[in-house]
Amino acid sequence: MALEMRDRCERCTAAPLPADGPARICSYECTFCEACGETLGQVCPNCGGELVARPRRAARTA
Repeated sequence: MALEMRDRCERCTAAPLPADGPARICSYECTFCEACGETLGQVCPNCGGELVARPRRAARTA
């Protein structure tokens, strides 16, 4: 089962989150940019879970 690699921060919606870039994620796949993750104290506002570094996915080549 693969992670859903969301492309926008759920809090500020302005920060693009490319699959190969840094982001914060909880166990329910709520996704935030690093700045919002820090502002939130690394705690998901939706479920109260810990926000951790999202694994990066290499860009696919055709």
